[in-house]
Amino acid sequence: MYGWICTAAIAGCLASAAVADDAELRSLETGVDASAWEAVGRLDIDGTGFCTGALIAPDVVLTAAHCLFDKRSGAQIDPTGIEFLAGWRNGRASAYRRVKHAALHQDYTYGDVVAPHRVRHDLALLQLVRPIRNTTIEPFETAAQPAKGEKVGVVSYGRGRAEAASLQEICEVLGHQNGVLITTCSVDFGSSGAPIFSFEGGAAVIVSVISAKAEVEGQKISLGTELSGALASLHDALARQNRSFVSSVPRVRQTTVEESRSTMGAKFIRPTQ
Repeated sequence: MYGWICTAAIAGCLASAAVADDAELRSLETGVDASAWEAVGRLDIDGTGFCTGALIAPDVVLTAAHCLFDKRSGAQIDPTGIEFLAGWRNGRASAYRRVKHAALHQDYTYGDVVAPHRVRHDLALLQLVRPIRNTTIEPFETAAQPAKGEKVGVVSYGRGRAEAASLQEICEVLGHQNGVLITTCSVDFGSSGAPIFSFEGGAAVIVSVISAKAEVEGQKISLGTELSGALASLHDALARQNRSFVSSVPRVRQTTVEESRSTMGAKFIRPTQ
């Protein structure tokens, strides 16, 4: 099952890479530790689970497309049932925003059988009901994919650490396969959609999004979605939805009740060897 990943190709990446000197996960439980990462937040998914997302504009969150599907029924979730908790830490967030629209990669399909194009296209943008304008929350820039051997980092929520984000400041890009970024970054259930950062220019810039975790020859790895040119299309899709919304209901204010929150994780894959 899930034998779509070429074991030999990934094993080749592992064999050719230097032994990664990865940093340990560090919980961002204090305001000082978390101050640079307030734009990363927990996405509570309609009371059924959570993912991780990051602001790339005051009203736009970048995450994984599979977070928008019910893993039991396979149906797409109404985005208005999703809440973004910016900088969620120990029961409080720096900002709370509901989602009003979602745009998924046009080539993404969801299903029980995971294929290469599902990870490659596992990308979504969420439009918030209103922008987050807070001097402590600065949206992140995005950039092209990192090169093999480059040191990257990831900020994510996950199973057993749902109440505060964790930072792994140093992990390594092992390579690329069929549009999928292979890294040594440590992730777990709930980390789906987490931003992978490059620090090459001296600032944290998002270069990928966590889609899945895997284990090959005893080494745990994570699989990321390459941003490439997909973001422009997703922004256009959100803009079209906004224009349609404004023209059809110009004076209607929508409200939703708050959903219960769960500590269930999002869907990951574990390829077989």
